[in-house]
Amino acid sequence: MITLSNLDIGIVAAWLVFMMSFGVWISYKSKGDTANDYFLASKSLPWWAVGGSLIAANISAEQFIGMSGSGFAVGFAIASYELMAAVTLLIVAKYFLPVFINKEIYTMPQFLEKRFDSRVKTGLAFFWVLLFVFVNITSVLYLGALALESIMGIPMLWAIIGLAIYSATFSVTGGLKAVALTDVVQVVALIFGGLVASYMVLDAVGGGIIGGLTALVEKAPEKFDMILDKSNPEYANLPGISVLIGGMWIANLYYWGTNQYIIQRSLACKSLEEAQDGTAAAAMVKVILPLIVVIPGIAAYVLGAEISKSDEAYPWVISNYVGVGFKGIALAALIAAIGSSVASIVNSATTIFTLDIYRPLFMKRDVEHKQLLNANENDGQQLTVKENHHLVKVGKWTALICLVIGVVIAPSLGSLDQAFQFIQEFTGFISPGIVAIFLFGMFWKRTSTTAAFAAVLLSIPLSFGFKYFTPNIPFLDRMGLCFLLISLIMIVISISENKNDDPKAIYFDTSLFKTSIKFNLMSGVVIAAVGAVYYFFW
Repeated sequence: MITLSNLDIGIVAAWLVFMMSFGVWISYKSKGDTANDYFLASKSLPWWAVGGSLIAANISAEQFIGMSGSGFAVGFAIASYELMAAVTLLIVAKYFLPVFINKEIYTMPQFLEKRFDSRVKTGLAFFWVLLFVFVNITSVLYLGALALESIMGIPMLWAIIGLAIYSATFSVTGGLKAVALTDVVQVVALIFGGLVASYMVLDAVGGGIIGGLTALVEKAPEKFDMILDKSNPEYANLPGISVLIGGMWIANLYYWGTNQYIIQRSLACKSLEEAQDGTAAAAMVKVILPLIVVIPGIAAYVLGAEISKSDEAYPWVISNYVGVGFKGIALAALIAAIGSSVASIVNSATTIFTLDIYRPLFMKRDVEHKQLLNANENDGQQLTVKENHHLVKVGKWTALICLVIGVVIAPSLGSLDQAFQFIQEFTGFISPGIVAIFLFGMFWKRTSTTAAFAAVLLSIPLSFGFKYFTPNIPFLDRMGLCFLLISLIMIVISISENKNDDPKAIYFDTSLFKTSIKFNLMSGVVIAAVGAVYYFFW
């Protein structure tokens, strides 16, 4: 804990008041009277809102605290999550978004119902809601509270409650549009504040950004091996070359291509081209994020940080190397990152629960009200006024309940050393099956519904089996092996069931995947930058 100056306290307080007021105002302006408004932002988001919101939803305490902690323990190799995510975003923009938008998909379970059946949809809808609430929301709240406790001395529980209230101001009442627009403001703060912290600690290491980075490489060359050797104690978390050709692809394709709280922004965009441009812009930002979320952890290692666990590296940097006034900016950035991520996860958990679980299972059609609104949703039908109001009400209560559960469970994560790795591993219990279902469902016309349902049932048992019967296999390799095994099972079942194309196969022309010159130029920059990093730090 450090003593913050009045200026730092004033900056943090001003940021909280500003963002909470802005969130309430945006929520009021957005209104969200219909399900289309509240859950889907009326399909009105421009490319810059998509790009900014993608980054804000992604970057949270999980990155600031978790990846800095892994940077301290592992080194720059942990940046593979960011760098390969940049390439994955381009793949998703070029090949996934055209299919989803062409088929008017707004939730991931909706795609599963259109391509397969309600069993596959409902099964994975429950998995997603549970994952969002019990892993994602809780871990982001915990990591954020850990930082506030370490830096400001705020008790863990009160920090968690405060962060939940902060997030609620724009996630509960305003819906997706309010979340996305507040994200744009918060992403500016988190990038600026993160760069301030990185610059100051690098300046302490070696004088400026270039001098500091050079000094880090000279003083801790082992921390800049992008491909870890088997002798490295962190090999189990980042298993060498298979990071580039194995399970990391499954983790990234799941997260960026099938994860509702990420891809929902692109699906709510004005057009396919704007969705692709916004996604490519987010990919460009991902390339520079290791400077913000990994380098401070390595710097803490070089500077000999005396910390009890790796996840305390970023708070230690803020406490010891960020100057008066700038501490407030860095803390505001951290709070912005936490708030935007929690709001995004809550909104998507709410969307899936309300549209894909509650409505089809518990809500009867109201035939008394004849006025219909143009609201896109899962069964393609339109909603009455009463139904719209009811669904929005259910969504708001669900959002509140998700936050309350997160607040209750978050303190129990205190025993973890690297929370980022915890999140990746347990998300990896379902991601191999989900990625297989989506890839085969979109791009192999013979894929049968039975094959997809088998993947739903097998994903978690297979992952647990690999974890407990082959504990020495790194979890990223387990994800790759699970994906291959599930894919094989899906192929065998599909071939045995379908002699020709499946009746619910998706058909599209290859012209659907043509992209603009702007997108292609941004993609070239991203690929060249990622290639350069691996070339220099192989």
